[in-house]
Amino acid sequence: MTYRAEYKRKLISAEEAAGLVKSGMWIDYGAICGFPSLIDEKLAGRAAELNNVKIRAEHSHTIIPRIDPAQEHFIHNSWFLGKVEREYHKNGACSYIPFGLSEGPRMYREWLKDQVDITFIEATPMNARGNFNFGASITRQKAACDVAKKVVLEVNEHMPWVYGGREEVVNISRVDYIVENYEYKIPEFPAATVTQEDETIAGLLAEQIQNGATIQLGVGAIPSVIGKLLIQHGLKDLGIHSEMFNDSMMELIEAGVVTGKKKSLNPGKAVHCFAAGSDKLYKFMDRNKALAGFPVDYTNNPFIIAKNEKQVAINSTLRVDLRGQVCSESVGCRQISGTGGQLEFTRGAYMAEGGKAFICLHATRESKGHKAVSNIVPVLELGDMVTVPASDVSYVVTEYGLVNMKGMSVWQRAKALISIAHPQFRDELTEAACKAGFITKGTEKLGW
Repeated sequence: MTYRAEYKRKLISAEEAAGLVKSGMWIDYGAICGFPSLIDEKLAGRAAELNNVKIRAEHSHTIIPRIDPAQEHFIHNSWFLGKVEREYHKNGACSYIPFGLSEGPRMYREWLKDQVDITFIEATPMNARGNFNFGASITRQKAACDVAKKVVLEVNEHMPWVYGGREEVVNISRVDYIVENYEYKIPEFPAATVTQEDETIAGLLAEQIQNGATIQLGVGAIPSVIGKLLIQHGLKDLGIHSEMFNDSMMELIEAGVVTGKKKSLNPGKAVHCFAAGSDKLYKFMDRNKALAGFPVDYTNNPFIIAKNEKQVAINSTLRVDLRGQVCSESVGCRQISGTGGQLEFTRGAYMAEGGKAFICLHATRESKGHKAVSNIVPVLELGDMVTVPASDVSYVVTEYGLVNMKGMSVWQRAKALISIAHPQFRDELTEAACKAGFITKGTEKLGW
């Protein structure tokens, strides 16, 4: 049978794909841009017919919890909450799955190998060799296909074909059904609003990056700004080894700042496992030989990351306490995002020869009462999840400065962090640190 004949035989409608789902099943959606929008819509329409269907997704735009907020029919679970799922979690319609991002492929092949009834994944149209490409979301998709009892691809002509790497494609021989999606493009992720604080922090970071460094940029406004600043600073021959590929990185390549020539691992290639950004970004990625997409157990493996000389990791957080514990994913018991790859890149960049790992945050945030609240706190709140342990943290950056925690005792850490807190809160943070015993009587008058 030719690939095209096999394709026709396996082609079904989105309604038929949704009809494959039975009560009690475990259903896995493709991650991020791999989200199957059309099938999700049709499955939501079957809510009244189903009970206890359990879904695993990641940063998805699903409408299912909105259709079923009481979870009578669908139990939605997320590996990493985006804007949509964050609101569902707030209302009790979504549960978080704690894990480190690099664990994804192993998670499926080892721990979930008998728990995936159907996987629905967005992919490119098939090529002449019978392969579909996972495009802007390679992550753990191949591993899900390897273990799922049924593999259903939702084909989308807007998905870019991204060269590997490895595990960037799945062959039609491993696919059970195919749905053609002409109604939805792949999700776009608008750039975050940039503030003066972001620009100041990005300026401090730009001064720390050397020619020939390899960079990872996390989620948020700061990565968007730093891309533009690195162009302005006249840096040369930067490389990319990152989990996420974004518009800022595209601009760095277009400006000639990122060439990858000096990379010690995968020279000349911008290594990543997923993308999140604009339609322009996805078009830029399509069959671009400057990029290499890998599964996340490669991109986020700290020992792989550490092979890049002068690897720089730049990630944002919500709060840091005076001992250096970093909370980037929850506010108390309310889940905001997920662990993602922050810990993995913090460790990998620190392990790299000449590497640096930065944790960035605004010194304050606005409370519900429109009052300024410090993001550098004496201790984390009850329910806060520690994303990066104090022992792993090195550089912490706010708009008031940059400090390196490595080698510091608790009293030194407390004083260093207070020095980059908003001036309005420094006295009360010092008082709290003394009361908690972080700053002792003998160290109270010393510099850090």
